[in-house]
Amino acid sequence: MTDDEGASGLPEPLVGVLAAYERHLTSERDLTPHTVRAYTADVAGLLDHAARLGHEDVSTLDLRTLRSWLAKQQTLGRSRTTLGRRATAARVFTAWLCRTGRAPVDAGASLGSPKAHRTLPPVLRVDEAADLVRAAADRADDGSPVGLRDVAILELLYATGIRVGELVGLDVDDVDRERNVVRVLGKGRKERTVPFGRPAARALDFWLRQGRPALAVPGSGAAVFLGARGGRIDQRAVRTLVHRRIADVPGAPDIGPHGLRHTAATHLLEGGADLRSVQELLGHASLATTQLYTHVTTDRLRRAYQQAHPRA
Repeated sequence: MTDDEGASGLPEPLVGVLAAYERHLTSERDLTPHTVRAYTADVAGLLDHAARLGHEDVSTLDLRTLRSWLAKQQTLGRSRTTLGRRATAARVFTAWLCRTGRAPVDAGASLGSPKAHRTLPPVLRVDEAADLVRAAADRADDGSPVGLRDVAILELLYATGIRVGELVGLDVDDVDRERNVVRVLGKGRKERTVPFGRPAARALDFWLRQGRPALAVPGSGAAVFLGARGGRIDQRAVRTLVHRRIADVPGAPDIGPHGLRHTAATHLLEGGADLRSVQELLGHASLATTQLYTHVTTDRLRRAYQQAHPRA
């Protein structure tokens, strides 16, 4: 059940529908137990609210009832994220009711979701990004394989803005060292090609020629980046690396690999790249996601104006 509503005392027809819906989620949609529990709890709360309004059968559910349920959640202080999830649960449920003949119309087809507040993590300034890779390079002066690897990872994350999962999934054949591009497999198993610049190319070359062979073992396979024991490096190790090297940059915000992705996108837009190009580079399915970065650059511009203009 949800934390504020329950299914106790529901009319028998509603109890039966809830049980049938739970079986549908489990056996037909093959959802995880956690997702089934969440969806079932949300729908139980909706049915409890409907019963209190006099609905004894799902065939009478209407849009007004769904909206009043969400409005009640809002008065209880539920977050926008929670409200959005419960609106989605209601729409999936009413679509199932209509599809299975339990309701004459899909009452939730026109039910909107409150937009969640989307905030971006802090990003590095251009000089801080340069200090980050410079500090890592200073630590790699001894020529250690791990040091060379760390520099290559930081350079590539900042140069391309690829996700940490995409980085650790890279194979040697995914790196085109003549054209300075990497081929990555993004969300939805969508493949894209992302360019990188000369500093990242140099760091990758040093790693692949001098560092990687020293760490490689028979089970390394084709992975570009290896852990200390020779296997493919995992995402946790990369996150730890980024946080440690960020700590070497005085005053820099504590960001992880995703923060470097945001930094790359912000610097591209500040440098004049158009939104469509940045969308393709980052592998965003929607341009609206990329447009979030324009707010970052606008806020920076506003702060700079307020600090510098005598009549700001």
